[in-house]
Amino acid sequence: MARPRRLRPAPVREEGADHHHSVYVILLDPRVAEHPSIRRLNPRRDPLKPCVYVGMTGLPVEHRFENHKHGYKSAWTVRKYGQRLMPELYAHFNPMPFEAAAQMEQDLASDLRAEGYTVTGGK
Repeated sequence: MARPRRLRPAPVREEGADHHHSVYVILLDPRVAEHPSIRRLNPRRDPLKPCVYVGMTGLPVEHRFENHKHGYKSAWTVRKYGQRLMPELYAHFNPMPFEAAAQMEQDLASDLRAEGYTVTGGK
């Protein structure tokens, strides 16, 4: 005979516990700008400004960067040309909920592109 199930109350979530997503920016080698597909995405790029990749993750950003470099769920631009994280461009935004991070990824990519950066990612 089966034992009756005891219902447990839902766990209490700390305020901000769902704020574990982050946006991040990776510095890319300037040679990435030699690719026609990258030039098409950045018609008003300033060659004096860096080439960057913009992304979002639920992982620690350092871990996500390592995943890119090792080919796990990676963008080809980061795998081949990624140099380092650029926290000066994103750290003040993090952490945030998933929906906010998804929107911030697009907004940050758009803003950096408007400033003349050569941007990949930021979907």
